[in-house]
Amino acid sequence: MDTVGLWSLVRFVHVAGAALWVGGQLALSLVILPLARQLLDPEAKDRFTASAGRRFGMLTGAVFLPAQLATGWAMAWHKGVTWASLAEPGYGRTLAAKLALFVVVMAAAGGHGIAQAKGHSELARTLAVVSLVGSLGVVLLATALPAT
Repeated sequence: MDTVGLWSLVRFVHVAGAALWVGGQLALSLVILPLARQLLDPEAKDRFTASAGRRFGMLTGAVFLPAQLATGWAMAWHKGVTWASLAEPGYGRTLAAKLALFVVVMAAAGGHGIAQAKGHSELARTLAVVSLVGSLGVVLLATALPAT
């Protein structure tokens, strides 16, 4: 595989991972959970939503997060990004904002799982919304970055 093909593959994995993460959140929030609330009795709904959340969380930890971190680091390295360049106007600041928001999203997603497991449903719902809106913000910031 030539260099151009390699970086196209790295970018594809990064974008596909982001699409799966955000799409998964949207599918759970807008399709699966409302149907579970409508069609299942409360006990079955609670078991189903807890299982779906755990599976999505495991997928995130085992596949999504490692892929995003590895491909994101690789693209930044390829682009010549340094800690100092993150403070520069344009690409650097946009990437810095994307990274900062990504950290907030991951913290909110992790907090959502903990709150849900401890039965704090209102806090869990709030953190899920923060994670989803933040994820959309990460994607928006990503569209402002030129391809590497």
